[in-house]
Amino acid sequence: MNRLFWIIMAAIGLALVLLMLNNSAGQTFGIANDDFAQLVWVGTLAAVIGAFVLRSGRPLGTLAKQFGGWFLIVLALVAGYQYRYELQDFANRVSAGLVPGSPLALGQDDGRATVTLQKALNGHFEARILINDAPVRVVVDTGASSTVLTAADAQAAGFDPAGLRYTVPVSTANGVTQAAGARASQIAIGGIVRNDMQILIAAPGALGQSLLGMNFISTLSGFDVRGDRMILRD
Repeated sequence: MNRLFWIIMAAIGLALVLLMLNNSAGQTFGIANDDFAQLVWVGTLAAVIGAFVLRSGRPLGTLAKQFGGWFLIVLALVAGYQYRYELQDFANRVSAGLVPGSPLALGQDDGRATVTLQKALNGHFEARILINDAPVRVVVDTGASSTVLTAADAQAAGFDPAGLRYTVPVSTANGVTQAAGARASQIAIGGIVRNDMQILIAAPGALGQSLLGMNFISTLSGFDVRGDRMILRD
């Protein structure tokens, strides 16, 4: 085994010398240097595998099954890497169906983050966002001038609803109610992040679900609705 090791190392060393000497020519033995280097690599791998097979003493059928299993594993890993973005989109589609408000897709457009949302069964576009790192489920409401949190969501995001003054009138589906002004250190949806945002916190029991309003949406470079999908662009 030690003899074979030194033979392989000598062959690799000779190949490297030939590649360096023929760098300007671009060819070695009439073969492009890149192809020659790949041939040396494949030959080295084949020699190592062949030596293992010969020295193992195991039946060829057993070895073939083992190598076949490892080959399929490597093939699956390579395929997973090559199709990683398609698999990510598939996973997002599944999570969007299982967890309401999960982004249907996350991506980039001209270097800017994009988030694609799927319309919920209630006909609204919902999103799971982070407010001060706390997950909050909101309705994306282009008719709301401000982002408004329910008292429960505000408490989860680190605010104290009991210590706020509800003096700001807010129109909701149930009529006009009172809300309190506050500032969120960060609001994030996918890769779209905004810091130090003005928000409103509805009085306890006054709002059924939090709203992501135009004070956040207007900071985007654009958004559009395509059928059952809404695309937000940073």
